[in-house]
Amino acid sequence: MSSDQTKRTGPDPETRPEAPASTAAPTAPATPTSATARIPDLPAFAVKPVAVVAVVFAAVQAAFSGRYGFHRDELYFMAAGDHLAWGYVDQPPLTPLLARASTELFGDSPTGLRVVALLAAVAAVFVVALTARELGGTPRVQVLAALCATVSAYVLASGHMVSTSTFDLLCWLVITWIALRLLRTGDGRWWPAMGVAVGIGLFNKHLVAMLAGALLVAVLAVGPRRVLRSWWLLVGAAIVVALALPNVLWQIDHDWPTLDVAEGIREEDGGENRAMFVPQQIIMLSPFLVPVWAAGLVALFRDPALRWARAVAIAYPLVCLAVLATGGKSYYALPLLLVMTAAGCAPVVRWMRDGWRTGRARLVIAGLAVSAVVNAVVTLPVLPADSLDVPNAMNKEQGEQVGWPELADAVALGWRQVPADQQARAVVFAGNYGEAGALVRYGPERGLPEPYSGHMAFADWGPPPDSANGPVLLVRIDDAEGQDRFFTGCRLVGRVDNGKDVDNEEQDAQVQLCTGTTAPWSVMWPDMRRGY
Repeated sequence: MSSDQTKRTGPDPETRPEAPASTAAPTAPATPTSATARIPDLPAFAVKPVAVVAVVFAAVQAAFSGRYGFHRDELYFMAAGDHLAWGYVDQPPLTPLLARASTELFGDSPTGLRVVALLAAVAAVFVVALTARELGGTPRVQVLAALCATVSAYVLASGHMVSTSTFDLLCWLVITWIALRLLRTGDGRWWPAMGVAVGIGLFNKHLVAMLAGALLVAVLAVGPRRVLRSWWLLVGAAIVVALALPNVLWQIDHDWPTLDVAEGIREEDGGENRAMFVPQQIIMLSPFLVPVWAAGLVALFRDPALRWARAVAIAYPLVCLAVLATGGKSYYALPLLLVMTAAGCAPVVRWMRDGWRTGRARLVIAGLAVSAVVNAVVTLPVLPADSLDVPNAMNKEQGEQVGWPELADAVALGWRQVPADQQARAVVFAGNYGEAGALVRYGPERGLPEPYSGHMAFADWGPPPDSANGPVLLVRIDDAEGQDRFFTGCRLVGRVDNGKDVDNEEQDAQVQLCTGTTAPWSVMWPDMRRGY
């Protein structure tokens, strides 16, 4: 089905799958769930060119994967991987499990850990291309969709670092692709696959429920509703329950701690998240892609040939409203924006071809190139660590990959001030999960004991024994509040210096040596626990 082999006098090769039929069978593509309607054929999948795009993307990611160091969240996931459970206070178990598997298979290093993130991001690129194909996009459209995904800041960041959002992105894209296939074909046998995708997504992050709910409401609102009248839907629902049940039971047993974390996010950052929602949607994908996803949103609403896919277009604003109502982070809705981008690639290809002599194609190529360079600098460790001022101001996650061994060095210097005869009863206490994770990873080689912390899941792995009634070596950032009431006789014995003058959360953090605690650990621990 090569577009180059189609004569100019025939149907337009780039628009034929998407263009509204004006002469014959106008309702077939719009109602593929009809028992009598013919399901339109899809263009061939551009496997080789999309694979080339994915390989280049993977090569760039691999080249920079180990340049700085672990991110604070990665250190936390690695520590959680050593305490495997059906759930944690702030997340289901999939990301810690994958972090442990990656380091076991590929090495205990940033590069080894990030192999799973890279694989997930590469898979996401393929799914974006498949989404464009599902909407009738020709090979050129599919390749453009893959290119748009690889130059977006969100996908670049997801491929670089292990986080729950890395795998959440892939799950959302797969779920939406399956939803499009269900809506286009009306084949209920796709419901079990949907159940697997949603169940795995819930095993990683509960936000997938927001996507599933939005899609369901949208289908009920605009159809095609026939896809909901299949007994295969019950099979899919049973699969979701089976995969999600272990974590749900864990949450029930622990009084749903993830709800407390979500409430903490809303109280701490809800106002800022709402104010920055639209700007961050634009920046975290790419300003250049705004016309592309806007064209996709319009096409899904207005193109008669895509009437069957309108539910996906409606799901996006529904998810946005839910995120705004809950004070969630703007990137929660970004996977659906990538779907809109895939839908917008067909109009862009037509626009490029229609204005080839006016330089439209060169404009698109230049936009992709500029987006790739700018977003790579903002999301990947391209610059030397001591030149991070501008990228770190735009993306603070850059700076959070610098200085963790130096933090452990500062704590080790403080530990040497604990009298040798008291070290067996002494405790190293970290104020947050990043510090604790760094001390778990880098502390043993510096002679430090196991650290404790009341933050996030570390609280479930404590407290220290009450017999540890000696000195406490405390790590705390300057704006930490509420810790002083637990410790006595604290004095400053050091400060953290990452050596690169990177303005991150731990730069200039205090290392304090305290004579002891105000009460036994078991008594204080419930008050020392904190979530977000």
